[in-house]
Amino acid sequence: MTAIRFRLNGAPVEVTDLHPTTTLLQYLRVQCRLTGSKEGCAEGDCGACTVAVGETTGGQVRWRAVNACILFLGALHGRSVLTVEGLGAEGQPLHPVQQAFVDHHAAQCGFCTPGFVMALVAQRLDRTNSSHLTTEDVLAGNLCRCTGYRPILDAAADAGLGDDVPVVPVLPEGEAMLDYAAAGGRFRAPRSGDELAACLAETPEATILAGGTDIGLWVTKALRDVDDLVWTGTCADLQSIEVTADEIRIGAGVRLYDAHPVLAEDRPDLGELLRRFACAQIRQTGTVLGNVMNASPIGDGSPAFLALGASLVLRSGASRRTLPLDEFFLGYRSTALRPGEFAEMLIVPRPLEGEVFRAMKVSKRFDQDISAVMGAFRLVMKDGLVAQARLAFGGVAATPRRAPGCEAALIGRRLDEGSIEAACAAFAVDFQPIDDVRASAAYRTEAGQNLLRRLFYEVVRPDVATRVLDLEAAA
Repeated sequence: MTAIRFRLNGAPVEVTDLHPTTTLLQYLRVQCRLTGSKEGCAEGDCGACTVAVGETTGGQVRWRAVNACILFLGALHGRSVLTVEGLGAEGQPLHPVQQAFVDHHAAQCGFCTPGFVMALVAQRLDRTNSSHLTTEDVLAGNLCRCTGYRPILDAAADAGLGDDVPVVPVLPEGEAMLDYAAAGGRFRAPRSGDELAACLAETPEATILAGGTDIGLWVTKALRDVDDLVWTGTCADLQSIEVTADEIRIGAGVRLYDAHPVLAEDRPDLGELLRRFACAQIRQTGTVLGNVMNASPIGDGSPAFLALGASLVLRSGASRRTLPLDEFFLGYRSTALRPGEFAEMLIVPRPLEGEVFRAMKVSKRFDQDISAVMGAFRLVMKDGLVAQARLAFGGVAATPRRAPGCEAALIGRRLDEGSIEAACAAFAVDFQPIDDVRASAAYRTEAGQNLLRRLFYEVVRPDVATRVLDLEAAA
């Protein structure tokens, strides 16, 4: 297949001449003159461009709220797109969400309104995996510049779930892999892990595209030319999560949104971390493995998975190797991934008897913010002593990294104020943070040490931790 084919508001679309990194938002506004979707940030932060994208997975139709500003056209092949213009024909009654916005005067300047509406419409269309989300969670990726959030929340509550009938996307059975080339760019969408391996064997230098929530910014913000992309999103065998007695196996194409309830069931703190991971639109697009493979020192997923003792299954052709995550990060944005190799799976161990796990994020905002410091702590207690300790931090080194000195300060001792203070002293040896726009080195050191103290209070003195959290909430 050499053309990108999808449905737009129910009508079939075929793209043959645009560069594959043309974003959906550019296509909607320039080629289609559908200007309800707005560009406010071009980086997936404000939600003004939100649309609903439908796909068929395992015979089930799923709808997702996504940011059109960083979604490449190639990633729409075989899917359906619903924009605010597609909610109803002229002269017909408004969609229930639109009507609720009118009734509650939830639009002020109106710039952000289509994005808010489409975030709620997508939620109405897809109820397969949303029981963990509040209305505030659903709308956390949408910013109102007029700060009219109260009427917006009232409108959302009034609209409810409803019984919307989606436009069902169709990807013909047995269709060949998309291999699209135009305007000097190439986009391949293999249908399986085997086809993905073959693509990378042919062109090891190709860029692997997962969710695109970072690569999209290479194009829209850094203005980089990305001319050869291989996408994991259509590899059916990489979209699954397998839970066994000992481990959770997460395929390369699994979105953060879909992994959330599975990981949260084992470890609620990990679920809470994922709830704060960017916003629903980003979690509906970004993948668990993409966040790890990005190798950012401030990525939230990597410290948590380091603390949990996760490992990667890396594949090149038919050859596979399993590498502990501890050995994967080599330096700033540098990893042990070899040319032509890709991460096929992340393996996360299940909880052990006596395990304590906490994940703590320090950022200026609760939603949609990058961590200044991220701490993840896994202890295994036995007979009142710390038998095992894996402590990992993000934002304090060139890579996400464990804290060996902190771990050694705790192992074999009771978890008390003395052992925690010893771990705090070791933190200043394990890490020498830098100053940057998000925090100073001194702040990061103090914040990292305070996260260790918070670990003690949450585990040993939850009464004190609860009082502190209550005071923070009141403030």
